[in-house]
Amino acid sequence: MDTGDRLLTPGEVAALFRVDPKTVTRWAAAGRIGSIRTPGGHRRFRESEVKALLEGGLDFDDEVSPAASTGMPERRPSH
Repeated sequence: MDTGDRLLTPGEVAALFRVDPKTVTRWAAAGRIGSIRTPGGHRRFRESEVKALLEGGLDFDDEVSPAASTGMPERRPSH
């Protein structure tokens, strides 16, 4: 098997992007990163595609801030 075709887990991809594995799963569900499913239903990501995204950048313009995703207002310093 070619090293570019190695399959990565959501945790491995998350470590490369320095995000939570659930974020990687959301990216895949939204079509921002390609994934395949194992027979057991787990997501895997092609190493070659992940490397290309790391080099070319992933579009984060529509990312939701953690505060917005929880419905809580963002905390700002009081002074």
